[in-house]
Amino acid sequence: MAETTLQGKRIAFLAADGVEEVEYVQPREAVEKAGARVELVSPKPGTIRAFNHLDPSKPYDVDVTTAEADAAAYDALVLPGGVANPDFLRTDADAVRFVRAFFDAGKPVGVICHGPWTLIEADVVRGRRITSWPSLRTDLTNAGATWVDEQCVTDNGLVSSRKPDDLPAFCAKIVEEFAEGRH
Repeated sequence: MAETTLQGKRIAFLAADGVEEVEYVQPREAVEKAGARVELVSPKPGTIRAFNHLDPSKPYDVDVTTAEADAAAYDALVLPGGVANPDFLRTDADAVRFVRAFFDAGKPVGVICHGPWTLIEADVVRGRRITSWPSLRTDLTNAGATWVDEQCVTDNGLVSSRKPDDLPAFCAKIVEEFAEGRH
């Protein structure tokens, strides 16, 4: 039954150069295995370069740019981490608009590691319980979130995790939340 949980759902992965490869690949595989159609959304067309920590890795093809992307066309959103990736995204007005639109519509969102930097820029963490890579604690607290050090946290459709070691719990929870739909 888990194979068809996300059948007919369209999931956006928002990422840029510097995305932590495992935080992009494993969640993507999890939602695709559950039946979802996935598209990679990024500020620039072409490809993005993933990283394994600070080492460059493979390129990944971009399906649609943030300028062209319409959140209404998707059922859920995933923001993988990596240090450079969310730093690029939070300075792209179209990426910030795209993220905010998911929250405005009550659609589920998954975010891991440094990914919440983009959520802070979109001003969507105020009043929410969230986790992240530990260095984002002060940023999230200053943005009005309640930061906790837990493997996987869910708050009204927002699923967050701290690091690659949390991926099994994160992947299982995003599939569950994405299947539930709007919150």
